Amino acid sequence: MSAPLENAIYQWREGEERLRQADPADLGHLDGAVFAVLDELRHRLGSTFEVTELAELYNAGTEWAEEIAARRWAASDAVTVVDAAFSRYAREAADFAGGRRYLRQ
Repeated sequence: MSAPLENAIYQWREGEERLRQADPADLGHLDGAVFAVLDELRHRLGSTFEVTELAELYNAGTEWAEEIAARRWAASDAVTVVDAAFSRYAREAADFAGGRRYLRQ
């Protein structure tokens, strides 16, 4: 696994962990912001993609995703929301299962 992909996956998992540790009173708007970013990821990558494509999008910059999170009342937690959204979307990648990338034969 390449270093940029490995680093992105690490950051995404950390975002999921930070989201799990969030104040329960904040979870409603944080989850709403995650779903808004997920919707935009679906528009940008479609339903068939590989985790490397997702990592390339992430590593190119996530300002657009942070803006979406901020509009959904999650400005102070925008990075957490973005990382958690990418983590959740990675699960749908064609070459990513059980938290590991696999190569098709």
